[in-house]
Amino acid sequence: MERPQTGSVIDGFTLVERLASGAMSTLWRTTHPEHPGELVMKVPILDPGADVSMIVGFETEVMIHKRLSGPHVPRFVAAGDLARVPYIAMGFVAGTSLAKTIIAQAPLPVAEVVRIGIALAVALIDLHRQKVVHLDLKPQNVMMTPAGAVLIDFGLSRHAELPDLLGEESSAPIGTAAYIAPEQVLGERNDPASDIFALGCILYQMVTGEEPFGRPATLPGMKRRLYHAPSPPRSVRPDTPAWLEEIILRCLEVDRSRRYADAAKVAFDLRHPDQVVVARHRRSAAPPSLAHRLLTLFQKRDEAEILGPSANRRRQAGPSIILAAVDLSGEHDRLAEAILAETKRLLDAREDSWLACLTVLRTEILRETRSVDEQGRSVYINRLVALKDWARPLHLPEDRVSYHVIEAVSAADAILNYTEHNDIDHIVLGARSSSAVRRHLGSISSKVVAEARCSVSVVRIKGSATT
Repeated sequence: MERPQTGSVIDGFTLVERLASGAMSTLWRTTHPEHPGELVMKVPILDPGADVSMIVGFETEVMIHKRLSGPHVPRFVAAGDLARVPYIAMGFVAGTSLAKTIIAQAPLPVAEVVRIGIALAVALIDLHRQKVVHLDLKPQNVMMTPAGAVLIDFGLSRHAELPDLLGEESSAPIGTAAYIAPEQVLGERNDPASDIFALGCILYQMVTGEEPFGRPATLPGMKRRLYHAPSPPRSVRPDTPAWLEEIILRCLEVDRSRRYADAAKVAFDLRHPDQVVVARHRRSAAPPSLAHRLLTLFQKRDEAEILGPSANRRRQAGPSIILAAVDLSGEHDRLAEAILAETKRLLDAREDSWLACLTVLRTEILRETRSVDEQGRSVYINRLVALKDWARPLHLPEDRVSYHVIEAVSAADAILNYTEHNDIDHIVLGARSSSAVRRHLGSISSKVVAEARCSVSVVRIKGSATT
């Protein structure tokens, strides 16, 4: 893909002016004869060899943003396909980044903190009603306008009725270290309370000029928020009202049974400070004693236990998940078509099931793995496009299918790890004809059949077998 420049025309959108851009995308003021009003185009930087999470984030943002509406999100206009030119076109938001305000003015006057806090809470109310958790709420992703707060950038978000592309591929923490909620640190991505925690971080920063947990660069650093409370705002800024400190610290509770249940209650308390009950006792900001640390160590408490009764749980019930693992390293062949036919049969038999399509991009141990093809195109994107093309004859709606390209040395291990992480109910994969190499090393299908904790359909050209 050629880099966009002023005057470029993409799907009828004319790029007029480059706006402030970051490491992950460029922003352009744009126009389109069929879409009136000021528009912005966001073009992700998907250079060959780029982190694949950027590709998954773009796919996630398109899926979620086009389902959102209302005054607290940019108006979605159109999106470009990965196979051609990826982009998201949206309405221009005339406002000021909250990050710029905090950098220039924090600590802010209490009245301004309350005004912005209410606007943010109202925006979250609207977002959560649309079944979306933002999961990357931070000042950089908030635009303040005369009408209120507008939330942007849904690349890390989660829609309750859509596949979680990011969460399905990794259990590692996904979010911005200064604002990430404790449950996100442990890999959970489905609770609106995570946005309440981030709101508390922003309120704390506006009041004190500091992030409550700093900017940890490691997983152990992020996990400290599970055990150590931040310094109370009044210890940093003594003129902070006790009721405002109470609201902030309640947003920052690790135990979600003690955190605000929803953004509506945060907005109510900010509007009615006289009704805020100030707690007498809270978690101490001081480091725990040696005796307490030893007791915690010997009790071997599970970290998820600290988060309260709604902590991270494995799926107990719900739609059956079918994993179709298909080799697309070459042209579509008869085996790939046979896997498709078997997958369709299983989906038709269980109409409430949904499909995860997976292909493995082999990586090398002793030598560098090629990230581009002969034409200079991203191998990862090519494989993702091929996977979507393979599944297109199934005609599945977007909320019933997801696509995953996994980079791994061992295809069998990649399939097994994905299956375990996502509670897969049934695997469909193919077995090619025998060879001396396969007999010596062992086939992918035989290892998956032997180790998978679910049923497996092994498809061969001449018939199929189900284990």
